[in-house]
Amino acid sequence: MQPNKTKWVLGHKVTPHDTSGDYDLMMAETPPQVPGPPPHLHHSYKESFLIVEGEMEFFVNGETKVLRAGESIDIPPGTLHTFGNKSDQVCKWINIHSPKGFRDFFETLGVDADQQNAVEQSVAPEVIQQVIQTAADYDMIIKA
Repeated sequence: MQPNKTKWVLGHKVTPHDTSGDYDLMMAETPPQVPGPPPHLHHSYKESFLIVEGEMEFFVNGETKVLRAGESIDIPPGTLHTFGNKSDQVCKWINIHSPKGFRDFFETLGVDADQQNAVEQSVAPEVIQQVIQTAADYDMIIKA
């Protein structure tokens, strides 16, 4: 089992949690007015989001919807999606990828939360370029 090390990933605070099942589980926090990752899809991963606090705007297969605390969305493989917090409140959410494996994206491309200026570092141009260049290695297929 890997340590539950909190990272900042593209402006989102992500804490992975160990599981015994074939899925990755993360608790995340998105500050107000923070956009999500570029629109993308996963060939292999099923992905679910559960909003715990606040709200998040999702763009899924050309449709925009706002999810609020207590609501969830399930995204099957091959589904183009992104998300972002367009509100003025922090959004706390749970993210699940199945099967296991996508946690490596957060672990590799995230900035340790205890580093100075971790939030700013997580959205630095060189980090964004690295995400764009390596996303496909994690079955994150970016679509412009």
